[in-house]
Amino acid sequence: MKTHPLRSVLFVCLGNICRSPLAEGVFRSVLASEGKDQGVHIDSAGTNGYHTGEAPDDRSILVARQHGIDISGQRCRQLKVEDFVSFDMILGMDRANVAAILARRPANATAGTGLFSDIALGEASQIPDPYYGEEADFERVYRMVLKASRGLSKRF
Repeated sequence: MKTHPLRSVLFVCLGNICRSPLAEGVFRSVLASEGKDQGVHIDSAGTNGYHTGEAPDDRSILVARQHGIDISGQRCRQLKVEDFVSFDMILGMDRANVAAILARRPANATAGTGLFSDIALGEASQIPDPYYGEEADFERVYRMVLKASRGLSKRF
């Protein structure tokens, strides 16, 4: 893991429609509120490409909006080989995401990789996929992402 301050981060979940777009928006908001958002590159991607080009899930858009964050302009994309050299850190939302990230990691990778909550908070907790859940599950994911984002901001 890099020890210098980070300047870029890529959040990754399975489809890039629920957790990682929410993490992108929340983290961007946290950095802006702390005055740390200048010159920082934040993005999100999925380990699969099922939703490439689509907007995030309506429920993620709604929970973000309820907290003053607009993620409706984001578009889903799949994790690319180039991401491993263009980002300082690639963070998976759960262990399966991290395993998929590591499986794609090329030999020339410079990005650190890990579990979002572990890197941000030193907690090995996973951020669960709310896709098959209710609105309350999206709110719970929002709170988890906000807590981890506040922790990660200390590295920026």
